[in-house]
Amino acid sequence: MAWIVLIVSGMCEAVWATALGKSEGFTKLWPSVLFVVGLAASMFGLGWAMRDIPTATAYAVWVGIGAALTVVWAMIAGDSDVSWIRILLIVGLVGCIVGLKVIDPGHE
Repeated sequence: MAWIVLIVSGMCEAVWATALGKSEGFTKLWPSVLFVVGLAASMFGLGWAMRDIPTATAYAVWVGIGAALTVVWAMIAGDSDVSWIRILLIVGLVGCIVGLKVIDPGHE
């Protein structure tokens, strides 16, 4: 269950990171509200998952998921260029995230 919560928390990280950029320095209301809600959900989930997953693994996976999804969303939304090298790097990042899960010492 901790891994599911961690994955959802990583998704929430991508939400708050994207909303932060769209808030234009907290001058736009709804992106700012989405930032606060996404940040709270993300941090709560990360903290909860760290009860069962080692800190180093949980944090690296959380950041990796958030970073990968933020870049993918930016490419889908047209805010970032789509290129084969960018896609290859995202695939590599996801591979590293999966690798950290595979080598986790087995808390679940």
